[in-house]
Amino acid sequence: MAAAALPPLPPQFKSIQHHLRTAQELDKREPVVAYYCRLYAMQTGMKIDSKTPECRKFLSKLMDQLEAMKKQFGDNEAITQEIVGSAHVENYALKMFLYADNEDRAGQFHKNMIKSFYTASLLIDVLTVFGELSEENVQHRKYARWKAAYIHNCLKNGETPQPGPIGMEGESFGVTSNTIQPAAQNVPLVDPSLYSAQSAGEVRLTPEDFARAQKYCKYAGSALQYEDVSTAVQNLQKALKLLMTGRE
Repeated sequence: MAAAALPPLPPQFKSIQHHLRTAQELDKREPVVAYYCRLYAMQTGMKIDSKTPECRKFLSKLMDQLEAMKKQFGDNEAITQEIVGSAHVENYALKMFLYADNEDRAGQFHKNMIKSFYTASLLIDVLTVFGELSEENVQHRKYARWKAAYIHNCLKNGETPQPGPIGMEGESFGVTSNTIQPAAQNVPLVDPSLYSAQSAGEVRLTPEDFARAQKYCKYAGSALQYEDVSTAVQNLQKALKLLMTGRE
């Protein structure tokens, strides 16, 4: 079901127009991601201006869209559980990022690749509805947004972009192929503390502990979808240590 049309976007909300456009584009093939794009726009719009009549009207209609989507997809755990939703959105953002990055490194410069870089950066914005971004996501967002602008400007000016990570605004940008895609991989060693850890039966785990362990398992599953063994092992070890010791 396509989302009902919104009234014209108030000028105050210009900063969220691309997130809303992305939501529209993803309504059919990725409705969960579309939902969280709208939720991000809603939360951001409330912070910008929730008092002027045109903004209140717009936010009210946007809220109606969210409620309709929540009703439609109410049995989807990615909507009902934030941990699952966060992993789902992060998964899709990484998918867009990896596609664009692989094209970039291969010297295949085109509009879809530029759009994928930019969309990845927008979806990392959306991840803030679940809490503070990881340092890795902050770096990926910065890199993706810069790459999209850099390649767009090069093509617009008839220049050939330089593929792969290069200096950005005078700095050396630390995104390497090992951090964002599988090549040969260095699998981390098993944490020695796990060998002598207490069993779960001797540890009192809180609901928050179980939620964090579930999150690590979800992240591990997401990493395996992209054959990222190192990240999968790291997250599984975090989950195992938490469940066995009650500590991270």
